[in-house]
Amino acid sequence: MRVVYAALVLFIYGFENVKQEVFFISKETERINEEIRVRGGEIRVTDAEGQSLGVMQVKDALEMAMEQHLDLVEIAPKAKPPVCRIMDYGKYRYEKQKREKEARKKQKVISIKEVKLRPNIEQHDFDVKLKNATRFLADGDKVKVTIMFRGREMSHPELGKEILTKFAETLKDSVTVERDAKLEGRNMIMILAPKAQTKGGKQ
Repeated sequence: MRVVYAALVLFIYGFENVKQEVFFISKETERINEEIRVRGGEIRVTDAEGQSLGVMQVKDALEMAMEQHLDLVEIAPKAKPPVCRIMDYGKYRYEKQKREKEARKKQKVISIKEVKLRPNIEQHDFDVKLKNATRFLADGDKVKVTIMFRGREMSHPELGKEILTKFAETLKDSVTVERDAKLEGRNMIMILAPKAQTKGGKQ
């Protein structure tokens, strides 16, 4: 399976019967200049602005690129004929890496934290678990709230349901219940997610 760059760069070009086309360049198929080899030797060429320059031999396109002190970059190897663009490859790579860096900055990795409770938990311990969950949610993480049953406690699942309901109710102003309480084996699980905030910090 081909590994596609983290941030996919869109190339838009125009030619006969096609106003706009979007291509994704993968690390494995990205070929430039003399690396470009195609059966029959013919490629469709576009300039840096995406305007079609027609179909020509690879060697002629390479000469054209060299005359402009630019590179010939294969952007659609599976097209018939393959599509190449005359462009400043160094500038393209720099801008691409810059966009990828900015995209990574904006990414928020959401993880799921877990707090475990017992059906006979005391108020003090309940408050501690609540405080931990509040901290996780404030960091933007989801919280898996687990009630662990032992022995005969399994005969009273409603006790666990009551605790989970109380837990969610206490945090209702800052969370949404993403998954209602559900019994799984000897555990009853509920998942909470922080409420999305609008601009200005209001929920």
